Amino acid sequence: MFCDKKRLIQEQKEQERKDRTNRLCKRMGFIEKLLPDTIPLTEEQFKTFVEQTVATDHSRRVLDGLTAQNTATAPAQGAEPAERGNTQPAAKTAQTAQEVGADGSAAQG
Repeated sequence: MFCDKKRLIQEQKEQERKDRTNRLCKRMGFIEKLLPDTIPLTEEQFKTFVEQTVATDHSRRVLDGLTAQNTATAPAQGAEPAERGNTQPAAKTAQTAQEVGADGSAAQG
């Protein structure tokens, strides 16, 4: 009985990793398709680009609206609630964007 439960947990974790990898590949592929000029950027340059363009008040409002739609439709679809952890990384990214200056350097405090 214990081994079956442990095996099921391992299978669930493995499936979650596969789902995450699939999601990351699809989303980054989409970004590269829309913005091919991001391909030659270094990891640090890409991070700066994302922090300064995506983590804005406007994008936060768009994201909040989309997650609100998901929350409203989740019970009808039997999906998991939006509280699954999607809001914390976005909040951290917004905070990080505020700490980075317009030239990509850290803000002086």
